[in-house]
Amino acid sequence: MEILRKTRSVCPICLKPVPAKKVLRGRGVYLEKECPEHGAFSTVVWRNREDLNSWIGDIPPLAEGENLNCPNACGLCAEHRRDTCCVLLEITDRCNLNCRYCFADNHQGSDPSLDTVKSWIRDLVVPGKTLLQLSGGEPTVREDLPEIITYAKEVGCRYVQLNSNGLRLAEEDGYAKKLADAGLSFVFLQFDGTGDKVWQQLRGRPLAEVKETCIRNCDTAHLGVTLVPTLVPGVNIHEIGDIIRFAIKNSPAVRGVHFQPVSFLGHMPHLPADEDRFTLDELLYELRMQAGKWIHQEDIAPSACDHPLCGFHGDFVVMPDRTLMPLTRRGSSQGECCCGVNTVNPAEKNREFVGRRWERRDEATASQGDSCCSISAPKSGSSCCSGSSMSMEDFLDRAKSHGFTITAMAFQDAGNLDIERLRQCSLHVYKDGRMVPFCSYYLTPFGE
Repeated sequence: MEILRKTRSVCPICLKPVPAKKVLRGRGVYLEKECPEHGAFSTVVWRNREDLNSWIGDIPPLAEGENLNCPNACGLCAEHRRDTCCVLLEITDRCNLNCRYCFADNHQGSDPSLDTVKSWIRDLVVPGKTLLQLSGGEPTVREDLPEIITYAKEVGCRYVQLNSNGLRLAEEDGYAKKLADAGLSFVFLQFDGTGDKVWQQLRGRPLAEVKETCIRNCDTAHLGVTLVPTLVPGVNIHEIGDIIRFAIKNSPAVRGVHFQPVSFLGHMPHLPADEDRFTLDELLYELRMQAGKWIHQEDIAPSACDHPLCGFHGDFVVMPDRTLMPLTRRGSSQGECCCGVNTVNPAEKNREFVGRRWERRDEATASQGDSCCSISAPKSGSSCCSGSSMSMEDFLDRAKSHGFTITAMAFQDAGNLDIERLRQCSLHVYKDGRMVPFCSYYLTPFGE
């Protein structure tokens, strides 16, 4: 056993802060910790499909005496290392599905009033900057959702994102257009696979046709859709390549795929076994194995906003022949070379990256159909616009209209919570006047 980094975590039973360490044992990296009352715990966090040190880079480990009040004093504290990229706002606890895995595992009670929601939005907004994610429960169960969206835009939210299972968007004629007219920027769509077997296992009913109808309706309303698969071992890991293929086929309506390896939040009776977990490096490996036709290793880079163990991003353009032109190069500053935003604030840069790529921007391509010539993906280290017989003007139009992202977020639970990671979180939940890091907000003990 080799100790790689020291950090802190919580006891998965009582949630009290405890010392922790990442150790190399066998072919995996484990987060190990011990609670004086409940004993020792070990959780796999990396399976060495990628070199851990190379992936993390120069991110400093948690030093003795740093972030001692985390996560109990989350709010954000002065020691938190990231500004807010995206604000998640829960506007309902109700839902029209009963999913096997759910962050907000509470579908009881009444909705906050419209006036209350408006007061929350006024409090959290930074005019001209805020990326607001409306969540729940399922936000579309609220009849006043269009009014909430309109108000958020009026008070200065730059982007308004809807986190949805898509049922109402599919089943109610004109509903997607109603939300688009209200000012909705894009939809974060629950999308776990391309066949009904997966939907039956994870969401309790066949939904493949419903999801496709939702995407068509959003396309008609000119709303960008990002697919959000929850990846569960033994259920849909084999679907990763099919999901990407489906997303590319449905570009520009689909703006990308945002993978979320399963995390164990909500009411869980016991700590999951290591074989129940799917680590970030395993996702990188499966991308290479299942989607190597479109995505190469150097096309995906660790998160530069959140901690590298929290996620990754790849920026692409879907070309007329349905290949992907990569704009990201791991280990270089080339990402977004054609239309990037230069800023020293990582959260602001990340917000503009996802906002510009997930929003539909087809206006510049009215005269450019898919009959134009394709571009072969450049070799590593070359300019992202080189080797092309497409004009620079046409390529920039194409980059706007057919932008496509492959991203991931590996959320933490009480078993694998790492304060080194948590202090760099830029996804914050608004609650009672405070911004709380996502994984801290939804943290729940096992056994309850």
